[in-house]
Amino acid sequence: MTRTNGTTADSPEARGAEAYGGGTQANAQAGAHTKAYTKAHTKGPATKGPARSPAKTRAGRASAVVPVLGPRALNRATLERQHLLRRSAALTATEAVGHLVGLQAQNVKPPYYALAARLEGFRPGDLSTAMAERAVVRIVTLRSTIHTHTADDALSLRPLVQAARDRELNAFRKGLVGVDLERLTVISRELVEAEPRTMKQLREALLAQWPDADPFALSVAARCRLPLVQVTPRGLWGRSGQVALTTAEHWLGRPAESTPAPDATVLRYLAAFGPASVKDMQTWAGLTRLREAFEGLRPRLVTFRDEKGAELFDLPDAPRPDADTPAPPRLLPEFDNLLLAHADRSRVVPDGLKGRTWAGNQAYRTLLVDGFLAGVWRQDGNVLTVEPFGRLGKGQRDEVVGEAERMLRVMSGDGSYDIRFGTVTG
Repeated sequence: MTRTNGTTADSPEARGAEAYGGGTQANAQAGAHTKAYTKAHTKGPATKGPARSPAKTRAGRASAVVPVLGPRALNRATLERQHLLRRSAALTATEAVGHLVGLQAQNVKPPYYALAARLEGFRPGDLSTAMAERAVVRIVTLRSTIHTHTADDALSLRPLVQAARDRELNAFRKGLVGVDLERLTVISRELVEAEPRTMKQLREALLAQWPDADPFALSVAARCRLPLVQVTPRGLWGRSGQVALTTAEHWLGRPAESTPAPDATVLRYLAAFGPASVKDMQTWAGLTRLREAFEGLRPRLVTFRDEKGAELFDLPDAPRPDADTPAPPRLLPEFDNLLLAHADRSRVVPDGLKGRTWAGNQAYRTLLVDGFLAGVWRQDGNVLTVEPFGRLGKGQRDEVVGEAERMLRVMSGDGSYDIRFGTVTG
């Protein structure tokens, strides 16, 4: 093992590279995920913070003393639910994708690195096999962004956010003058279900129907109107393949849900990202008007406030570890859920580091130290370079090296590795 110092700046993959190319089942899923979540947390102690009973909640918030959770308390609660305080040895890759309600996946590799940071014994083939077997898929859902989802979630979450995808088309209406969107939807479905098509092929076929329309707007319309999944080998570990698309229903061999109520998804979001505000979930989902769902669930939830006064909701039995619980260093991929799932990201990103994980349209892989953003990193073959934003103590540095060594072994197999510490530029 060689450890040297380097100073090269990171070169992350382009953000959004595939964004445009690429009683219900939901309630049953919520129950299943809650049970799996509880099972996964039976090992090891986790103290819970103070919580109000539903009866006290109904009695009136004005007369109740609502506990306040600071950034460190919120940090530890979220890290525990993300399996970043302790890696899960109980969850499979598919179960973890379900618990996390998907993994953002503009690029192929980030979901693999996200699971490597969260699961004990994970190997890239675990997720790759699940994708090849169609247990998980790549599809545009939350925030109009490609996510890796379980098959069940692809068929339920996409209908939940469909109204937002329909509204997205308003930005492209000038390029769609004269285009019958219902007919476009039918034609697009017939084309991609006859055989998977690249977006270029689909765009050219639609342009033949509407030669005066904007080509890009036509492809966006198809992507927004239909739940298009990227077929394998795209997304498989160690394989290459262009983005080819078909519908989720066709790929998975079963119909999508009708538009579900958001309640089950609210509960699953809190299980993976709570405690959280209504605005936090709206940011995560790319949806609006979720207040009604939270209010309807209020008798089943507990509430807190953050130090800025925002009301936070949570599941009564969800873990809320002590703020001083140790948090090992973690190496996270670009676009990791942890940094994108809240409107107020101070539970992970210190105020002085806002915007440091992005450069233009590019996102960097991130380093957590003591649970908070502390730097960026990159991997070039067998060389992993860590670039902290500030000075690391010797103990912290040694822990980061240990985590880097583990990441390299998991993602690249046994061999000789070079772990370097560089300086953030810019």
